[in-house]
Amino acid sequence: MKITTIIENSLGDQKELYNEHGLSFFIETPDGNILFDTGKTGAFIENAKALGINLKKIDFLMLSHAHYDHCGGVKKFLNEFDVRPAFYVSEIFFANSEKYRCLDENKYKYIGIDFDENFIKEKKLNIHYVNEDMIKLNEKVYVFTNFEKTHDFEKLNPNMKFRKGEKYLLDHFDDEISLAVDTEKGLIVILGCSHPGVLNIIDTISKRTGKPIYGIIGGTHLIEADEERINKTIEKIKEKNIKMIGVSHCTGEKAIQSFKEKCDDFFVNCTGTILEL
Repeated sequence: MKITTIIENSLGDQKELYNEHGLSFFIETPDGNILFDTGKTGAFIENAKALGINLKKIDFLMLSHAHYDHCGGVKKFLNEFDVRPAFYVSEIFFANSEKYRCLDENKYKYIGIDFDENFIKEKKLNIHYVNEDMIKLNEKVYVFTNFEKTHDFEKLNPNMKFRKGEKYLLDHFDDEISLAVDTEKGLIVILGCSHPGVLNIIDTISKRTGKPIYGIIGGTHLIEADEERINKTIEKIKEKNIKMIGVSHCTGEKAIQSFKEKCDDFFVNCTGTILEL
């Protein structure tokens, strides 16, 4: 199995690749290939070519949540490629897709998606709505949602909203999904943005599977966290004896620096990173 970070905020040694505020993974398993998120603009397509990834050979298209920086490449991908991957999103993905950031009392910036359910159906993709706590996608991959909130310091951002009619409501990110890949060493959890809280997510996954977590990669959404929350998060991750910590996208420089100082098994999971499992 292999996990490739097709696009992310930062670049590593491969300076010919594009980077952007967004995230996209290509996950190769014996039972099918998964595209998990599509970044902000569709630039992941050019990166895939440079990385030798054939985007025509995608069996599953999964979106972690309905934000532009994770779903912005969907239209470009499906317009450019004649493919029919199974499409996986939360059952409330489209219902709660009018997402906004509150800038001040009466000013909102749209940060949702630029397509709807009809667009996916017009492309003849079979939509699979994730509503169970855990589903087994294939022999090696699990999909999770409905994360339990067990860490009260993992607070929601009060400025993250979704619109229902004329009302702007606090976004609890009940539409977020995460993946776990089963390996001989334990589970590797693949995170989109961790809006429900990275510890809430990994604890939920550990509880539901009964399997040890070997690694976590992806967005931890610690960019808005204060020093106390960052330190608590790192402390809990170390207590769980997680051996591989590769953060991306929405982690933030302050948290990245703390991980570097306190975790031996840490790396920045930048654009072009390839993990052979």
